[in-house]
Amino acid sequence: MNLNSDRFGKSYQDTLQSYLRELGEEHLHRAYEMGRDALVSGLGILEVAAAHHAALRRVLDLDDGGERQRASQAAGRFLAECLSPFEMSHRGTREAALALQRLNETLENEAKRIGQALHNEAGQLLASVHIALAELAPTLPLTERDKVANIVQLLRDSEDSLRDLSHELRPMVLENLGLLPALRSLAEKAARRNRLSITVKGNNHTRMPASIESTVYRSVQEALNNVVKHAQARSVRIRLRCGSHSVSCIVQDDGVGLSKALRREENTGLGLIGIRERLSALGGSFRIASREPRGTRLLLVVPL
Repeated sequence: MNLNSDRFGKSYQDTLQSYLRELGEEHLHRAYEMGRDALVSGLGILEVAAAHHAALRRVLDLDDGGERQRASQAAGRFLAECLSPFEMSHRGTREAALALQRLNETLENEAKRIGQALHNEAGQLLASVHIALAELAPTLPLTERDKVANIVQLLRDSEDSLRDLSHELRPMVLENLGLLPALRSLAEKAARRNRLSITVKGNNHTRMPASIESTVYRSVQEALNNVVKHAQARSVRIRLRCGSHSVSCIVQDDGVGLSKALRREENTGLGLIGIRERLSALGGSFRIASREPRGTRLLLVVPL
């Protein structure tokens, strides 16, 4: 059923009049069905309330004050029944958001566990290999020691990569110092690895709830990954702003921009779905502005 506001208002008035004449349960059931149809058709609570207000003004033309009060109370019950599908939908959305938030927290804790394991266990194994090579090198001919030196350098490069990965999985700067220092650390490493110019500015000087800090951090991390993979950018600007009611962050690059086809496509692998799910779990949102070839601007907003 495809409703618009006018059709819904007319149907609502007719059904409300029938209910006030008879006060029958079948009309309350019809009110529930109307609310469900309105929800499916995309009408909002404010439109239903407006239809109720308009219908009430038309049908309550009784002279007797007592009858008017009785009819008003009955009409209120009718409206509540009509809005019950919206209430159930709201509860379902809220429960889904809480479940998604718990899932994100579980994934964050698991990422920290893996990062710690990489730092401790893999680091110890590589240290053992260093010790073994150091003991082996003096026993080899001089011509073979250069090969060992090359192996040692490869091990050091592997250690650096593992260290960066463990810090990304378990960002200690975020845990200890907060969001803005963590974003600066993230930008410094991304700039060094990918030969980008990344600047970070912000007004965040106080700690926020851990779930908000980690959500913004991971979203910016994913946005930078997108820039590296797809934007062909030379510079990126990150701007963090914390207000009394929300925290917002802008990631702006000077790359080739995001084509309309890619923005419409849900399964692009650009990480936008992950960003959307992280933010929506906290009631947040994001918006993309892109003009080829003027780069892409990603705005994240999370309520406090």
